[in-house]
Amino acid sequence: MAYQNKLYLIGGRRVNPVDVYDPATNTWTAKSKTPLELHHFQAVVVGDAIYLMGAMTGPYPHETPLEKIVVYYPDEDRFDFVHSIPESRRRGGAGAVYHDGMIYLVGGITNGHIDGFQPWLDRYDPVTGDWDVLADAPHARDHFQAVVSANRLYSIAGRTTSKATNEVFSRVVPPVDVYDFGSARWLPESESPILPTPRAGNMATVWRNEVIVGGGETTQKTAHNDVEAFDTVSGTWRSWPKLNRGRHGSGFAIMGEYVYTASGSGNRGGSPELTTIERLKLPVVKYQQ
Repeated sequence: MAYQNKLYLIGGRRVNPVDVYDPATNTWTAKSKTPLELHHFQAVVVGDAIYLMGAMTGPYPHETPLEKIVVYYPDEDRFDFVHSIPESRRRGGAGAVYHDGMIYLVGGITNGHIDGFQPWLDRYDPVTGDWDVLADAPHARDHFQAVVSANRLYSIAGRTTSKATNEVFSRVVPPVDVYDFGSARWLPESESPILPTPRAGNMATVWRNEVIVGGGETTQKTAHNDVEAFDTVSGTWRSWPKLNRGRHGSGFAIMGEYVYTASGSGNRGGSPELTTIERLKLPVVKYQQ
């Protein structure tokens, strides 16, 4: 997560400090610890705050979704529990975006890694705490990230995790679900893209008119290093340079002329936990693998 030209690593297994990377000095600084174990969330910046949306706590595979939204204030280096999440809409591993003053939470899973994957879409007002239930996405998914590009929400990658049937990693979701804010509807599958390399636990961001998907995990042992870009204007995919180290459970952050990623896990599941950071200079022009 990028905030005021610094990279913030928040959460993960165990109770960890917030780690802040300053690209100007190439240094890390440890900040306050999270108030409890927090993982499987997507963070969004709202003003001077970072909202940790779709968080779970507890050990694998019986993680539980939080009852309240957790917010981190970087300038004050403090956490706060703010609004309650409606009990019937609590889940983790969901995608989250901030758009026109509202946070949208899509997908997720209600029962850790056991079962309970959902197609839900909610709109949350970070000022009032109001929740609105919107139309379900065409596909249920969890362990993914969402982004906004050109007034549309892209719910991309992920899987339908089911340890109950011994299918934790295999049930990936290739179709991308696209929600149009202007018409308040999900596009039909015939008008939506298909992810070339389906995976879960991926990173996602937007650069210019491209939706970028990188890393992730599937049934293969090593985490994915694939990076793919969807052009929202032409409707075509292209490959970006691969990550130096495949990883999942992290994120992309664009700062200045670079897109950064750090930490995460190097194999499917929870290990090894990586301590590396890497970056790719922008723009990426005419690259094909």
